[in-house]
Amino acid sequence: MFSSSSTALKTLWITVLVVLVDHLTKYLAVSYLNFGVPHEVMPYLNWTLVYNHGAAFSFLADMGGWQRWFFALLAVAMSAILLVWLKKLPAGLSVEALGINLILGGAVGNLIDRIWSGKVTDFIDFYIGTWHYATFNVADVAITVGAILLIVNEFFLKKSA
Repeated sequence: MFSSSSTALKTLWITVLVVLVDHLTKYLAVSYLNFGVPHEVMPYLNWTLVYNHGAAFSFLADMGGWQRWFFALLAVAMSAILLVWLKKLPAGLSVEALGINLILGGAVGNLIDRIWSGKVTDFIDFYIGTWHYATFNVADVAITVGAILLIVNEFFLKKSA
C-alpha cells in the first residue's frame, strides 16, 4: 500500500514503540492497581487506575455507548491522515515526523482500548493539593508531546518560504 523507501514511513517504528509501551503500562496498571485507589509515586503524582468511556477529560463518557464507535472512527480517520502526511515527508527522522509518529502511536494505543473493551485505561494521576488533573496514560502523553513538537516545528523550526 505505502512504499516507505524514500518517505518518512520508515519512522513508523516509533509509532509501534509508543503502542507497545502504552499497552505494557496499561497491562501493568490493570494487573497491579485496584480501581480508583491511588498509590503515591511521589509528591504530586499517583498511580490511580480508572477507565474513560469518553474522550479527553471523559468528554461524552455518559452518552450511552455510541461515543465508543464515534471516537474509534475518528481515531481511524486521523490515523489515515497522519499516515498520508508521513508518506509525503522525506525519509529520515525530523521533528515533524517524530511528532506525527507520537500522535499516531497514542491514537492507535487508545483506539485498541476502545475497540477491545469499549473504554480507555488511564492511570497517571497528577495533582496539586486537592486539585487533580484528569487521569491519563502513556498514549495521551505521546499525543500531547507530538502536538507540541508539531507546533514548535511549524512556528519555530520551519524555514519560511
